[in-house]
Amino acid sequence: MELDIDNPRGAKRKADELDGDKAPRRIRALDQDVVNKIAAGEIIVAPVQALKELIENAVDAGSTALEVLVKEGGLKLLQITDNGSGIDKEDLSILCERFTTSKLQKFEDLQTIATYGFRGEALASISHIAHLSVTTKTRDSSCAWRAHYDSGRLAPAKTGQPSNPKPVAGRQGTQITVEDLFYNVPTRRRAFRSASDEYNKIIDMVGKYAVHCSHVAFSCKKHGESSTSIAIPANASSIDRIRQLYGGSVANELINYSTSDDRWGFKCNGLATNANYSIKKTILLLFINHRCVESSNIRKAIEQTYSAFLPKNGHPFVYLSLEIDPRRVDVNVHPTKREVNFLNEDEIIQAICEHIRSKLAAVDTSRTFLTQTLLPGGAWSNSDSQQPVTATATPSKTGVMGSRKTPNRPYENNLVRTDTNLRKITSMLPPASGGSKTGAVAQSSAARQNQDVEVIEYETVDREVNSCKLVSVRELRAEVREDMHHELTDIFSNHTFVGVVDEQRRIAAMQGGVKLFLVDYGRVCFEYFYQVGLTDFANFGAIRFSPPLDIRELLNLAAERELEAAAKAGDEGFDVKKVVERSATQLIERREMLLEYFEFEISPTGELHSIPLLVKGYTPAIVKLPRFLLRLGPHVKWPNEKECFRTLLKELASFYVPEQLPPTPGAEENGSGEGDEANIDPQLKARRDHVRRALEHVLFPAFKKRLVATKSLMKGGAVVEVANLKGLYRVFERC
Repeated sequence: MELDIDNPRGAKRKADELDGDKAPRRIRALDQDVVNKIAAGEIIVAPVQALKELIENAVDAGSTALEVLVKEGGLKLLQITDNGSGIDKEDLSILCERFTTSKLQKFEDLQTIATYGFRGEALASISHIAHLSVTTKTRDSSCAWRAHYDSGRLAPAKTGQPSNPKPVAGRQGTQITVEDLFYNVPTRRRAFRSASDEYNKIIDMVGKYAVHCSHVAFSCKKHGESSTSIAIPANASSIDRIRQLYGGSVANELINYSTSDDRWGFKCNGLATNANYSIKKTILLLFINHRCVESSNIRKAIEQTYSAFLPKNGHPFVYLSLEIDPRRVDVNVHPTKREVNFLNEDEIIQAICEHIRSKLAAVDTSRTFLTQTLLPGGAWSNSDSQQPVTATATPSKTGVMGSRKTPNRPYENNLVRTDTNLRKITSMLPPASGGSKTGAVAQSSAARQNQDVEVIEYETVDREVNSCKLVSVRELRAEVREDMHHELTDIFSNHTFVGVVDEQRRIAAMQGGVKLFLVDYGRVCFEYFYQVGLTDFANFGAIRFSPPLDIRELLNLAAERELEAAAKAGDEGFDVKKVVERSATQLIERREMLLEYFEFEISPTGELHSIPLLVKGYTPAIVKLPRFLLRLGPHVKWPNEKECFRTLLKELASFYVPEQLPPTPGAEENGSGEGDEANIDPQLKARRDHVRRALEHVLFPAFKKRLVATKSLMKGGAVVEVANLKGLYRVFERC
């Protein structure tokens, strides 16, 4: 085999080499502007990284209060205001040049560095990829000075004006404004998925420093909004900060830990959750020498430590502040200072984990467990709540064989089924199609699986409950209470679900006492979801779409269907484009109100990110989403607050009502209501199973707890009595 020496495999070829020219290209020095932009891309990789650098500079300046303002995830605007020492006017000319810093004089100073920053590249990098302005005032200065920067140098605020700093009014400290981040790096800017994701990262970063910097007040909010996402006072303790940022469920289960070892030159302290708390993903707030960093080795070691105390797939919340002798730490190993190296890493990690393990073992006796109220062979209790059970033996006063009072035997006409887990009449019926014994066993096994509750994963976010003080919402709630039908409400609160009778007509059967009722579960679900919308107002969950949906495409789809229906009915048509654009404009203009009260997240460009989640365990039919969005335009009375909330919640309830499902193919010919399951569409079958499980395990149990049955349900025939056990006994007695 001959080798091609001139063209070895794997060698890259440029376009200008294809012409046969073999002359080597000359080596040239890159332009300084190109060098600076490359360096900026390595240091500022996202808006949250720019914010991290600015927070560290502010804390280094001795600030006790930090205010962060964000617009469009930091890409449009990122502003941080502090009350630190400020910057001298004479230093503003070189503020944004590379490697200009007040924290480092010679290379040996790295061995004892005790500040967050040291290289002097953060502001320089930002100025090369964004429009940067600085307003600062020192204690001795009579006024504040404002300067604008472009590519590391002073730049005029407007064309034709001088670039020198200008005197302005201002308070002591520094305000740094970053606008149009990555405006000259379009590839990097297009890589960001959504502004909300970037804002969540910023909130997470501000929260980490708010927990660690216990003497500094933090606030963070979106531009144009009056309320703040984070508001931490300076005098708040570490536990109070965690409570506000990560929720009371974390703060209530925290334990303090602190250890040190002069042999390895470290000391650490922090807060960690005990064995009563666990989440799906570890939350680790790691600070080494007061710098927020990441360490996969420390994370893995902590997770392994907790694995002996938490259930499977359970993870902890840990805040760890580790101080190591600066001479043992190398901080100059990552452009963004996200990682550091230190000596005796394995020994230090082992010492920390052993200390945490000892703390967990010491408080392990406080772990709580929930047990069932009805033990095998025990007496029946009419309580649905889970409580700790203690078994005690009490001797009888009449001896070992003491007499016990025999309970009265109930009459047969008062015996009713009160437990939905007991054997049902459907289990006694033969299968719809004959088959072998093995097939019958498989069918019964599948039937048992269909009775299990569907497992749906949810992401839980700890946040404070918004107490609704709107008069309009309180009036709507009062109207529901005034329209309550007491007898029907009692029936629903004590009913037993029997089963779905007709999915096409949305009819189910339930048992109330000794009576059997047919229920129009479509109308009952509408009333229930409307009441949920009122009681959980401004506290909804969210169903998020990834990627987000184009709201105009959804509206156009619904409008075309409405136009086809109007044409079939012989009605007058309409302009689809005008209707779509008008509806989209209404929703986009009211997106802030929809997000605050209903968890509708709509971007200014018309992307639908989320819709409200009313109840866990049941997902509405997404195929109804286009028509639901289209009806929000003309059917919601936007100008009046009370009518706006009433009509919008009713449209939301209609969207959540289970849809009318077609019968199984062949069900009408059989006459038994059972069709051929083999010929049914898989998606339709999955949706039918989901609705059945939701009705039995989610919705009807929810009716027991919180449904206020209104008089309209009784008047409209939504609940009809079809049998009475005592009445049936009288009939059989006559026979």
